[in-house]
Amino acid sequence: MRFLRVAAIAAGGLLVVTQLSPAQASGGPSYRWNLTPTGSTAQFRGLSAVSKDIAWVGGSQGQVLRTLDGGRRWQNVSPPGAEALQFRDVHAFDAKRAVILSIGTGTDSRVYRTADGGKSWTETFRNADPNAFYDCLAFNDDRNGLALSDPVDGKFRIAATADGGRSWKVQSNAGMPAALPGEFAFAASGTCLVAGRGRTAWFATGGGDRPRVFRTSDGGRRWSVTDSPMASGAAAGIFSLTFRNSLFGVAVGGDFEKPTEAVKAASVTYDGGRSWKLVPAGKAPKGYRSGSTFVPWSPFTVIAVGPSGSDVSQDGGRSWKQFYDGSFDSVECGGHGIRAGCWASGAKGAVARLEVGR
Repeated sequence: MRFLRVAAIAAGGLLVVTQLSPAQASGGPSYRWNLTPTGSTAQFRGLSAVSKDIAWVGGSQGQVLRTLDGGRRWQNVSPPGAEALQFRDVHAFDAKRAVILSIGTGTDSRVYRTADGGKSWTETFRNADPNAFYDCLAFNDDRNGLALSDPVDGKFRIAATADGGRSWKVQSNAGMPAALPGEFAFAASGTCLVAGRGRTAWFATGGGDRPRVFRTSDGGRRWSVTDSPMASGAAAGIFSLTFRNSLFGVAVGGDFEKPTEAVKAASVTYDGGRSWKLVPAGKAPKGYRSGSTFVPWSPFTVIAVGPSGSDVSQDGGRSWKQFYDGSFDSVECGGHGIRAGCWASGAKGAVARLEVGR
């Protein structure tokens, strides 16, 4: 996506944190965000949660940060000479290995990789096509991953890696359906493209006369596409996808020019993205949402974030309750068992870890 505005809550140059009462998210556990001190003023749309202790963020000013202790301390591990880049997506395999994507037209779209916790970075992909604009990347496993570009010559473009991001190859577009006029993907939170088990992946769009979800089961060589009932328009569509498994998924979005309005802002699928059911306005998130994730400890709990708040669904995305009214752009969970944790990130260096009360 070429342009994305964001609303932030600010006073005197500082982020103001406001919290709704647990009763407003009643009917289950209570949720709250615990902000961590990053010392940064960057906007972090790239986020990768490895566990409750380890997380990576990437953002404006070419910044990449890493924590190993649950956010008590953040290390600046930014690639040198990248100050003009915007890192909109991060995929961390563990505390040492990570891949980051910078967005923009032409050579601003790049991929870097580290294997030593950010002490050194290798540029492994630089887009040479002035018409391409890479938005998101996702990995099925430690080796296989995809990166998504807005349409070039009438079709979305895919670059693929089979060696953990060390090298990338732009794929043939023969198996890609044609794009709609004005259609593109939103580089809002690194979740316009998500990957599942095996070689399955999905990406979501907006900007056209209807949002759509594309699906592949062969690592990006062939794609099918399905229309979505969510909001459509130049500033509207699906901004984020999250899947529990190969069949059960949730999409969130809306219209980013109407951040406090739930304009057809969520939908669910039970057949792997082949069809989508719209969440009614009264049960949808309270406004436009740019990021979403399933939590590891509950099969039906989903969290969505956006500039006007955070919402939780405890029934697989069919109904939502707001539990926070501050601004975040991205949300992701990682880890298993007692090491599982969820993180959110956004403007003015904001990064927070989720706390769950019983």
